[in-house]
Amino acid sequence: MSEITDRLPRAAAVPLRGILKLMRIFVAFGGLLMALTFMAVVIIRYGFAGNLFAYEEWLLAISFWTFFLGAALAAERKSHVNADILGVILKNPKLIWWRGLIVYLIELVIGAYIVYWCYLAVESEFLAYPLWERTTALQIPAVFPRVAILTGFAFMNLFTAIYLTLHIIDGPQPSSSESDA
Repeated sequence: MSEITDRLPRAAAVPLRGILKLMRIFVAFGGLLMALTFMAVVIIRYGFAGNLFAYEEWLLAISFWTFFLGAALAAERKSHVNADILGVILKNPKLIWWRGLIVYLIELVIGAYIVYWCYLAVESEFLAYPLWERTTALQIPAVFPRVAILTGFAFMNLFTAIYLTLHIIDGPQPSSSESDA
């Protein structure tokens, strides 16, 4: 699997592996569904001069889930794009460790702030229950994609917290010249 689940205690790793597997399946299914939907739209529109009714509405809702679960999976694998020049320049293991600690702390604080605001967006939707904002044709509640955003950011922040904890546990690693001596 991944480094994150290999290093966690079994009680935490087993459910997290299951969640990650479900996320991967959903992201794969969502990508396939989007491709097949657009193929069907082209065939129906240009082959039969018809229209696939309100496909944008349900496809947009599924796209939100696919996108944000995919972003969470990227956070779990540490494969988000970054412009970290210090990681290349620094050679001192203690400075590298402190830089990593500061980066993880900043990510965690910003992520917690974003999760909080996502929670407020979802909460406001639930509080407005009978008057939910909905899509025009299919009446899909706006809370559906907002929960996807909250879920994605919550998982990204969870993975950041786990990596921060593992980073602290590992401590500064000796450089190869220090370990040889």
